[in-house]
Amino acid sequence: MTEQMNKQSKSKFLIPLLVVFGVGVAAAGVYVMNGGDGNQSIEVSANSPDAVAMLALKTKASEIEKSAVGDVAAMLALDEPIQLPVHKFVGPDGTEQTMDQFKGKVLLVNLWATWCVPCREEMPALSELQTTKSGDDFEVVTINIDRGDRTKPDGFLKDIGVDNLALYQDSSMGIFNSLKKEGIAFGLPVTMLLDEDGYVIGSMNGPAHWSSQDALNYIDAAIAAKTN
Repeated sequence: MTEQMNKQSKSKFLIPLLVVFGVGVAAAGVYVMNGGDGNQSIEVSANSPDAVAMLALKTKASEIEKSAVGDVAAMLALDEPIQLPVHKFVGPDGTEQTMDQFKGKVLLVNLWATWCVPCREEMPALSELQTTKSGDDFEVVTINIDRGDRTKPDGFLKDIGVDNLALYQDSSMGIFNSLKKEGIAFGLPVTMLLDEDGYVIGSMNGPAHWSSQDALNYIDAAIAAKTN
């Protein structure tokens, strides 16, 4: 069911219906959201790939998707890979940061909130994935979108003993809403695979067992496809 919902997330025609009428998908572990537009400006990159580069991105995304089976079968390749809109969020040291700081690494980017039960349940597995696979070529980046200050998300991570996932926070929810407009996100958690150049090439809505062998194989395939 999660894979079916992820396919629905890529349809811009279904998203408004899900949000406006509040279609219940909690049974599949996804929290539907309809937040504000965020209070930060979103800048779309002007460095759009040409036709040849886009074909290469699509091919890479399709090849990596072949490894999305079992526990991560809902991780689907984007029909049209996009570069994540430039957006500022608060880093663990309290300063404003962007995704540009991670260029050169394959990333698994996860948006979560403390009030989202599936988000809380999958966080230990994301932590295990970070322990197992993080390095020069790969990193797990979890971005909290709770409103307010960092007290609740910081306290949650401490309570469950997760100390290897840096607390990045976007209390404006701007990054979530920009992804919602792109047809990538419609609920929480939402997880994206970014290549080394910052292009979103795979995504899913809903939780997954990110410490499973299926997940490790998927990440291995993504790292193997890295070109620089």
